[in-house]
Amino acid sequence: MSERIEVKVPDIGDFADVEVIDVMVKAGDAVATEDPLITLESDKAAMDIPAPQSGTVVSVHVGNGDKVSEGTTIVTLEPDATQTAAPAETETTEPAPAVEPPTSAAPEVPAPKAPPTPVGQLPPIDEASFSQAHASPSVRKFARELGVDLARVVGRGQKHRITTQDVKVFVKSVMSGAVATGPKLPEVPKVDFAKFGPIETEPLTRIQKISGPRLQAAWINLPHVTQHDEADITELEVLRKQLKPEAAEQGLKLTPLAFLVKASVVALKEYPRVNSSLADDGEHLVLKQYFHIGFAADTPNGLIVPVLKNADKKTLFEIAGELGALSAKAREGKLPPTDMQGGTFTISSLGGIGGTAFTPIVNAPEVAILGASRSQMKPVWDGQAFQPRLMLPLSLSYDHRVIDGALAVRFTTFLADLLSRPDELTD
Repeated sequence: MSERIEVKVPDIGDFADVEVIDVMVKAGDAVATEDPLITLESDKAAMDIPAPQSGTVVSVHVGNGDKVSEGTTIVTLEPDATQTAAPAETETTEPAPAVEPPTSAAPEVPAPKAPPTPVGQLPPIDEASFSQAHASPSVRKFARELGVDLARVVGRGQKHRITTQDVKVFVKSVMSGAVATGPKLPEVPKVDFAKFGPIETEPLTRIQKISGPRLQAAWINLPHVTQHDEADITELEVLRKQLKPEAAEQGLKLTPLAFLVKASVVALKEYPRVNSSLADDGEHLVLKQYFHIGFAADTPNGLIVPVLKNADKKTLFEIAGELGALSAKAREGKLPPTDMQGGTFTISSLGGIGGTAFTPIVNAPEVAILGASRSQMKPVWDGQAFQPRLMLPLSLSYDHRVIDGALAVRFTTFLADLLSRPDELTD
């Protein structure tokens, strides 16, 4: 039996405490020389750490989210009997695979117009966009072998990183004709703003860098429609104020959002298509039997969407408590990725700031998002006279491939009716 060796993080330059974003092996796996073991991500690039020789993984010493530096043990490897174990110095000092450098600026040369890519044929690779894709070197190599442009692939890995499975799903979608592969949208003109007056630049936050492309992808790929409505929450506000002292005794802040979550769950059960997602093949709906409600939280670093899991199994006070706890974690930057995943429906409540209506962008792969603006006292005709009523503006944006206008109106009407009868939401 060959002597077991410990594979360590090699020389990775000046980086230290680099995050492990993907562990690609487990105990018992057979690996070949140069097979990637883990992927690291610094603030500048991602890099794979390869196996120094072929063998069998005995144990793995790191996990996703761990911080490692040069010399940190990654795995214990039992080399193939036909190979001679490499000296320990080689294991720890072997340079890491080169990280693809950012594409340097080159003179712009007008490219000839390419005809639309036929259905079932992969589009050509845009090198500039490919180099900026959030993927590890091993995934980049795999994508090149298949001829896949990573700029067109949606990343579903940690921090929205593109994985090998994402590349496979993209290829399958193209082959089935579910993904359009025609020409890209025209680019926004580049302008030297300093030519017109003084300017200053401010870097985007990490959250904005991650969420921006996802929002753009959702806006381009989903046919958005927004249905506006109003809910009479006069009695709801009276009840909320009555319950506030009891909630305060339990250390809870009872906001209108808690009622919105509770009512939305009832409405989603009544109209399950609103709680669904379009399958990757574009031919089926995934009807979810769970109700994980995301809500937009305004933080110093940008917009974050925590997810309140199993909202259908929680009381009004339990929902209020969890909303407060998740919001606090989001503001402090301590919200783990697991608390931002699995959402089936999202609520964006801007009532505390203002506004009369807006068109929220669907948080794909969900198919609908509910926006709530500031409530206002309005004269409402009761059949005999105008009465002052507190009206809450609702804006439901939806994916028109899954939800049609009639269903959207039925959903908002049902939801508004529920909010006007708040006693049914207090269990």
